[in-house]
This record gives sequence, structure tokens and C-alpha cells, in this order.
Amino acid sequence: MADKTSILITTLILVIVILVGVVVYAFVIKPAISGYTVQKQTEGVQIAVNSILAQLQQNGFVQIPVGNQTLILIPYTPPSTQPPSTQETQTQPTPIQ
Repeated sequence: MADKTSILITTLILVIVILVGVVVYAFVIKPAISGYTVQKQTEGVQIAVNSILAQLQQNGFVQIPVGNQTLILIPYTPPSTQPPSTQETQTQPTPIQ
């Protein structure tokens, strides 16, 4: 009987240790790894954008290879809209005869 209880206690302790390990991984280790990954992805995006902007300022355009084609980016300045003129031409109504 003592042998069965010691095996049961050992099994229960092993199950508890495994469950604690799963909980620690799920709530501590995995979020830390995911946070690090997101931080490095954000840094990579910033490096890429800064590189594109530096090339744009230096050359006036940027060539980005996409497969077997090349995408050329150039700065775009939209045309400025002129406000309507303040002088309105007044026409005299034509008399009805």
C-alpha cells in the first residue's frame, strides 16, 4: 500500500510540475519572445523607410526591385489650387422687349 501511495504522490508532483511549466511558458516566456520579435520588426521597418528616404533625398528617385521588375519611386508634389479670384465680372441684364 505504501508503494502505491508513493507512486501516486510522485505522479501528481510530476503532473503539477508539468502544468506549472506550461503556465510559465504561456504567460511569461512566450509574451517576452513575441514582444522582442515585434520590437525588432518595427526597427527593421524604420531602417527600411529611412534608407528609402535617404536614397530619395540623394538621388531624387528610388529603385526597388520587385521580382523581375523595377519599381521607381519619385517625390510627388500635388498641384496647388489657386483660390477663386475676388473680382467677379458683373454683367448687365439684357432688357426684355
